[in-house]
Amino acid sequence: MRTNLKILALLASTMIAPVAAFAGQAPGLASDPDIPISHKDRVYAAEQFSNTVSVSDPVDNKLLGVIKLGDPQPGNLSPLYKGQVLVHGMGFSPDHKTLAIVSIGSNSVTFIDTATNAVKHTTYVGRSPHEAFFTPDGKEVWVTVRGEDYISVIDAATFEEKTRIKVAPGPGMQIFSPDGKYGYICSSFNPDVAVVTVADHQIVGHVKQASPFCPNIAASADGKQVWFTLKDVGKTQVFNAEAPFDLIKTIDTGPITNHVNLVVNKNGSFAYVTVGGLNEVKVYRTDNFEQVATIPVGNLPHGIWPSGDGTRVYVGLENADQFAAIDTLTNKVIANIPIGQAPQAVAYVPNAVPEGDGMQNLVPLGGAGDAAHLKLAAKGDKDEKPSTSVTLFNQGLTQVLQAAVAGLDPKKPYVLALSEKRDGSGQLQGLAAFMTNPAGSAIVNAVGPIRQIVEAKHKDEKRYLVVATSADGKPGEIVQVQAE
Repeated sequence: MRTNLKILALLASTMIAPVAAFAGQAPGLASDPDIPISHKDRVYAAEQFSNTVSVSDPVDNKLLGVIKLGDPQPGNLSPLYKGQVLVHGMGFSPDHKTLAIVSIGSNSVTFIDTATNAVKHTTYVGRSPHEAFFTPDGKEVWVTVRGEDYISVIDAATFEEKTRIKVAPGPGMQIFSPDGKYGYICSSFNPDVAVVTVADHQIVGHVKQASPFCPNIAASADGKQVWFTLKDVGKTQVFNAEAPFDLIKTIDTGPITNHVNLVVNKNGSFAYVTVGGLNEVKVYRTDNFEQVATIPVGNLPHGIWPSGDGTRVYVGLENADQFAAIDTLTNKVIANIPIGQAPQAVAYVPNAVPEGDGMQNLVPLGGAGDAAHLKLAAKGDKDEKPSTSVTLFNQGLTQVLQAAVAGLDPKKPYVLALSEKRDGSGQLQGLAAFMTNPAGSAIVNAVGPIRQIVEAKHKDEKRYLVVATSADGKPGEIVQVQAE
């Protein structure tokens, strides 16, 4: 009789909540049950230079393969009729069955079946979309069209755009309150977070950002807080998730502050923030905002997402082509997983593959895992403490160079250059001019056969990467030199 009562109670609870959103972790409800890590779960990353989505098993911390959405360079330099370019953003449905992958260069949202890794549909939206996410009821997908001034609202059943929500130019990302009442939309071009009602798409509130450039936003599972990052000034801000949406806290997190996510475990509730310029993840309590940990993770941490039980977070290392798996109870890195080139957004989806091995439509990592890594340090630094990480992503005969520059004066012009000598003396050949942000950092890109030059075996052919001040577009004083 007691067993029957237990079965009836279990059935009743299932009827009340047929689909658990996310185990008490954002973006679900705090009341959702835990979902222990299993072989049915998957960890995904959107990879910008290989144009792939990597698929990993969190039990073994093993890459299973990648979903190829497009070609690397130079294939994507010709007229593009098929395939996606700059695979970047990622969202997922509340039933765990669908990924929404945003490709900035091809203005698209690709919908992928999590069980089979098959592309269901591709929807094309406006100029340079950035992130996409499903509403908590699973009926709509909101896409921030960062190159314009609106949110593209897509019908999740038909994959067609149904309406647009007008906002300030440059919307960065949106996330929703766990109860599905509000959407919170931060901006990458204007210092303004817009709060929008999901039911009727009306703007009902604003939060002033400390700077214009917000790439990422997260809402707590208890429905009380919203956290967002400011990449240009190296800060993270927190505001009240309910009206009047007042600002609660501003935290100095560090240069190239990328993404934030929220974790609940037996130790409490915490915010995990990726700080690309320091190659660290910083951990803060959400009750008193005390920093409780600093976790070294590797080159340029970007996207971050918790497991379904909050015992781990997975961090995409943009300039290391890896996942770093962090145990949230010890705040230590417990594994590194090789993945595709320049991972951006990350998602952890419990029970993504309810049946079978989930290996369909996956291809090996192959050349997407081929990259070289360098470091630059301030000139004259005897300890050669790295302040800039550089990755050369292999694209065949050429490489995409990406430098996560930090440790410079804010809002000043500089140039990344090749030097005849390691100390920067001799003739310089400019690769890319750039302006540092208010935190004295920048993300700098260039394309060419650079790996062959910096790794040349013959001394008269070898060149070294340096950073120099810039005057009238020409290199000036050397401030950083190649450390290794």
